[in-house]
Amino acid sequence: MDERRTVKVSKYLSKHLRHQPERIGLTLDAHGWVAVDELMRAASAHGFPFTRAELDHVVAANDKQRFAIDGARIRASQGHTVEVDLDLPPAEPPAYLYHGTVARNLDAIRADGLRPMARHHVHLSPDRETATRVGARRGRPVVLSVDSGAMHRAGHLFRVSANGVWLADAVPPLYLRFPG
Repeated sequence: MDERRTVKVSKYLSKHLRHQPERIGLTLDAHGWVAVDELMRAASAHGFPFTRAELDHVVAANDKQRFAIDGARIRASQGHTVEVDLDLPPAEPPAYLYHGTVARNLDAIRADGLRPMARHHVHLSPDRETATRVGARRGRPVVLSVDSGAMHRAGHLFRVSANGVWLADAVPPLYLRFPG
């Protein structure tokens, strides 16, 4: 499978497993799962057929491991804008996590901290390199350090998705360290 097709299928899956399942007639269960066969039938019926081999390749090859397959079911690992409960248990985070953003967002972040915006959680990276890649998607990246250890001790809950992305409801400005 060539890289362009891999990216195209991945974006299609993200759109319909995270944001607009109803657009192709899918109904995700309470935890975001849908039957693989149902997804493939719906995609084909809406003009975007793909094979099971292509699907398996996208799930396995995705550098961010955005999708998880459990038997005959598939879901996005995180990043939903539709209501789902990923049923992830609380987890103790490392002392520091990281968030990649761009300079134009810094004033709002200084004032309000990190908020989930249209998503259900704030996404945090386990290392600076990953946060840099995340921030670079929107321009020149700025990496913020999150004092997740202190947040956890203060009672804030963290969860970690199947692909290693840490999730928090919000990050108050008190726990953020800005570069420079």
